[in-house]
Amino acid sequence: MSAISASLVKELRERTGLGMMECKKALVEANGDIEKAIDDLRKSSGLKAAKKAGRTAAEGVVAIKVADDNSYGVLVEINSETDFVARDDNFLSFVSSVVEKAFTDRQTDAAALANDVEEVRQALVQKIGENISVRRVILQEAPVVGSYVHNNNRIGVLVSIAGGNAELAKDIAMHVAAVNPQVVNPEDMPEELLAKEREIFSVQARESGKPEEIIEKMIEGRINKFLAESSLVAQPFVKDPDVKVGKLLKDAGAEVLSFTRFEVGEGIEREEVDFAAEVAAQVGSAK
Repeated sequence: MSAISASLVKELRERTGLGMMECKKALVEANGDIEKAIDDLRKSSGLKAAKKAGRTAAEGVVAIKVADDNSYGVLVEINSETDFVARDDNFLSFVSSVVEKAFTDRQTDAAALANDVEEVRQALVQKIGENISVRRVILQEAPVVGSYVHNNNRIGVLVSIAGGNAELAKDIAMHVAAVNPQVVNPEDMPEELLAKEREIFSVQARESGKPEEIIEKMIEGRINKFLAESSLVAQPFVKDPDVKVGKLLKDAGAEVLSFTRFEVGEGIEREEVDFAAEVAAQVGSAK
C-alpha cells in the first residue's frame, strides 16, 4: 500500500493518546486501517478504549416533540455546514417545521420526510448559501415516552418505558444523554461486539503469564465490567450515583422498553481542508 499519511498518524494519536512511532507502526501493520490498528493496539498495549474519530463533527441540531399524553414522540437530526447557521433563526424555524411534520405524520422514514419539506429546504439553502439536510428521524410509541434535549441542541434522547411516569422517563433520557449506554440490559449486547471485546481481553490477559484458570476468570471479570459499564440498567444513575438505574426503575415499578440517542454529526466524516495547500493552489491558478 502507499505510505501512511501524517494526518492518519495524527488521528490515531488523538484517538489513543499513544506515541507517534507506535501509532505509525500500528497503521503500517494494519495496512492503513485505523479501526484495525486500534484493535491491535488494545491487544498489545493494554489500551482500554479509543476516542471516536475526530472527523465526525458535522454541524446542525437535534429536535424532539412528544405528545401531550406522552404516548409517542419523534426525534430528528437536521444538519448544516457550520455551527453559525445551526444557530440562525431561519434554520431553527425550518427545524421546527420539520419536527412538526414528522410528529403530525408519525414519520419513520427520513427520506420521505426530507421529500415532504424539500421545497422549503431549497428556498432556505438559496437564502443562507449553505447546504441543509434532513438526516434522520425516529418515532417511538409506548405507554410512556420521555425526552431530553441537551441545552446545546446537539444531543437528544427518546426513552420508552412501561410503568412509571413522564418525569421518570425524562430522568432516564437525561441519563442516556449524559452517559451514553449501548444497550438497555446486559443480555441485549450484540454477540459480535461481545466476541470482539472478549478477544481483546483474552490477548491482554494471556500476556500476564498467569495460569489458564486464572486467565479465564480475568477475562470473565473484564467482560462483566464491560457489560456493567455499557448497559443502562447496570449504570449508576447520573443524578444519584449511589443508585443503579435498574434499582431506580424497579422501585418505580417500571422498565425501559427502548431508547434512542442522537448526537449531531455522529458517523459523518467531514473532509479536512488543508487551508495552506488550498490557498497555494488558488494563488497558482490565478497566475
